[in-house]
Amino acid sequence: MSKPLHLRLPATSANLGPGFDALGLAMALYLEIEATEAAPETGKDTITATGRNPELTADAERSLIFTTYREVLAAQGIAAPKLHLKLKNGIPLGMGCGSSAAALLAGVHLANHFGDLNWTPHQVMTEACLREGHPDNVAACALGGMTASSQQGSEILTATLGLALPWRLLLALPSASLATEKARALLPDTYSRSDAVANIQRSSLLVAAFALNRPDLLNTAMQDRIHQPYRSEACPLLPRLAHLGGVPGVYGVALSGAGPSVLLIVDPACPLESIESAVRSAANDPSMELLVTVIAGPAEVTV
Repeated sequence: MSKPLHLRLPATSANLGPGFDALGLAMALYLEIEATEAAPETGKDTITATGRNPELTADAERSLIFTTYREVLAAQGIAAPKLHLKLKNGIPLGMGCGSSAAALLAGVHLANHFGDLNWTPHQVMTEACLREGHPDNVAACALGGMTASSQQGSEILTATLGLALPWRLLLALPSASLATEKARALLPDTYSRSDAVANIQRSSLLVAAFALNRPDLLNTAMQDRIHQPYRSEACPLLPRLAHLGGVPGVYGVALSGAGPSVLLIVDPACPLESIESAVRSAANDPSMELLVTVIAGPAEVTV
């Protein structure tokens, strides 16, 4: 039997500001998995789940982790050994925080380990990116920090920066989730030249802000004209909180992933209580949850 495998995969905020399908930020909220081969008499894959949404993450039959694991090995002509997962989930589901990207990456890592594929970390990440359909979430989950990524066919190119930045992250989560497919359906097929140019300019500033520790750039750099305006109706926290960008203590505001959560990057030296108070007042949503975190490092894979 193969040795147990431990995975620690960070949440991510993809489509970061204007970086649609290109920029993702790893956040220190984790999906942790201890995977072992199941006893032969068990005859099926099983999950013991704790953390957020255990009633969903414990469902082995509908688990994206197990679906990915089995499909990757089937494509290699390998019968997938039955596994037991001890899963602790800290990533909000259906909130634009990269839960599906973490599950996909976990599934490929499980296939690589228990199927003896001997893939490199880059091959594992690439397989998960191709299954996701765009690289920004998976690449940030795998590599940490703020990761810029590009997909050309089956080739994934990445660059990671900002791992050591001390900035604090504040996630505002509404009570209702939003399916990524629904969020993508809200986007137009074409954009004006002025919108495209505005996003190119701001994406460039956003990369510079993370590379040079320039939080003064974030208020402008996190503004977007490609996806956020079209998703605002389905993500009501965004128009309520967007104006907080640039107020004392708040560097910038953007939709997290495809929504409906909103990400605020805030000054770690500013009293958090005052920022949270301003966010709650602007949101006018008593059911909203606030999560405080920081920029995460890369995924951890331990045998």
